[in-house]
Amino acid sequence: MDTVPTFLDEKEARMTEARHDWSREEAERLYALPFADLMFQAQTVHRRNFDPNRIETASLLSIKTGGCPEDCGYCSQSAHYDTGLKATRLMDRDSVVETARRARDAGASRFCMAAAWRNPKDHDLDRVCGMVSAVKSLGLETCATLGMLTADQARRLADAGLDFYSHNVDTSPEFYGKIITTRTLQDRIETLAHVRESGMKVCCGGIVGMGEEAEDRLGMLVLLANLPSHPESVPINLWQVVKGVPVNETANRPDPISLARLVATARIMMPKSVVRLSAGRQYMTDEAQALCFLAGASSIFIGDTLLTTKNPQRDRDAELLQRLGIASGISASNVT
Repeated sequence: MDTVPTFLDEKEARMTEARHDWSREEAERLYALPFADLMFQAQTVHRRNFDPNRIETASLLSIKTGGCPEDCGYCSQSAHYDTGLKATRLMDRDSVVETARRARDAGASRFCMAAAWRNPKDHDLDRVCGMVSAVKSLGLETCATLGMLTADQARRLADAGLDFYSHNVDTSPEFYGKIITTRTLQDRIETLAHVRESGMKVCCGGIVGMGEEAEDRLGMLVLLANLPSHPESVPINLWQVVKGVPVNETANRPDPISLARLVATARIMMPKSVVRLSAGRQYMTDEAQALCFLAGASSIFIGDTLLTTKNPQRDRDAELLQRLGIASGISASNVT
């Protein structure tokens, strides 16, 4: 029987280098490797850059919910759709800090603040900067997602001590226009450039299962991997059912093996980036999550709620990670 060569055998010397010249064809060949070969390559890359038995834990809070003028076809917070979500004003700093303190005590090492804006107004940004400084004083890494930023706004957040700015590209360039019309992909790329120039780290990934094909999921990874610098964090979100949004009509969440393939491909293409299993973990079995950790995912969000949708309970996460022998900041003894 002839031996079938694997993709990375041909590029062994570049296996753990941060490349920025990936083609769609290369990504597709990598994704299509025999499953055992793909997982082996991904785990090899993962072990050369991360502790395979440790998971980063983050917490996410919606500090301003609903009423967003964007028409993102997956989002419960868009003002374009009747999702039953009531819009709220920006939270006060003390409430945000208290929530961050509880998240830290429950095992989170990073705290992300999210506001449903197209772009923040300067007077609102002043308040967010105060939140960032106060949360950072708790010893937590700080992250925010506030929509599009100008260069000056990015600098202000960086000066306040913000460690990460989260701004997803959502999907491939080809599929993007089918789910969003009020903000271009180039708008997102420009915000990412402002974040980079300010000195902050980038958290940038997307959502899978909105009706896109596997080729679109890989197109998203190619886009991310070919940025001038790879995002330090790459969240992969599973589409979550949301009342009243257009994506409900096209949703097609990938099966667990396809998702593990995607995580493994992301791990190899962006070897030094933290790949996070983000929204949608409540749809995943323990076995599916374990496959994704083996494929190179090394971060999760903890907490019962993720913005406006459900997230696995902390005790489930603690029990699963304990069974897998994976260290994290959470444990059964401090789960509430």
